[in-house]
Amino acid sequence: MNKMKYPNQTDDVYAIKAVGFKKKTFVLWREVVMAYAAPAIMAGIGGLVTTDRGLQIGALTTIGGASALIALMIGLLLRSRVGRIRWVIGAPHLVVVGVFAWAGSSFGLYAAWLTSVLLENMIPSNHLAWVDRVWIDFPLSGFIASTIVTWRWLLAVTTNFSSKRRRIK
Repeated sequence: MNKMKYPNQTDDVYAIKAVGFKKKTFVLWREVVMAYAAPAIMAGIGGLVTTDRGLQIGALTTIGGASALIALMIGLLLRSRVGRIRWVIGAPHLVVVGVFAWAGSSFGLYAAWLTSVLLENMIPSNHLAWVDRVWIDFPLSGFIASTIVTWRWLLAVTTNFSSKRRRIK
């Protein structure tokens, strides 16, 4: 008599789970590129829809540039010793993200002030249209970029930490 062989259906489920489980990593250059591209594209689309020429130019310069710079600074800060401090890893994600978002927007505000003061001293007849935009663009870009970079860094750190903990047990 011919025995019918039934496939083991649980093998496919375990194969799918094994393939789906990947260690999340934090790659700084990808975060910086995305920190530039995402707000620049969105602000550029907003400038096209509203036909605001200043927003179109600001999307590629002050908005995207400030986002990339602050994402780089926050990413380097998190990869340094600051990222190994116990409260940064152990505190709730919203608290850590809030602290770094505040730091990013504060740095953006300081950068806007510094830019305005330097341009005022270098060019006394300050008729550059984009200088007025930095007071909004820099702090807002700093807030958004630092929030996203910190959140993604925390996800990568907690995923890697929990996978190491599972292997130890």
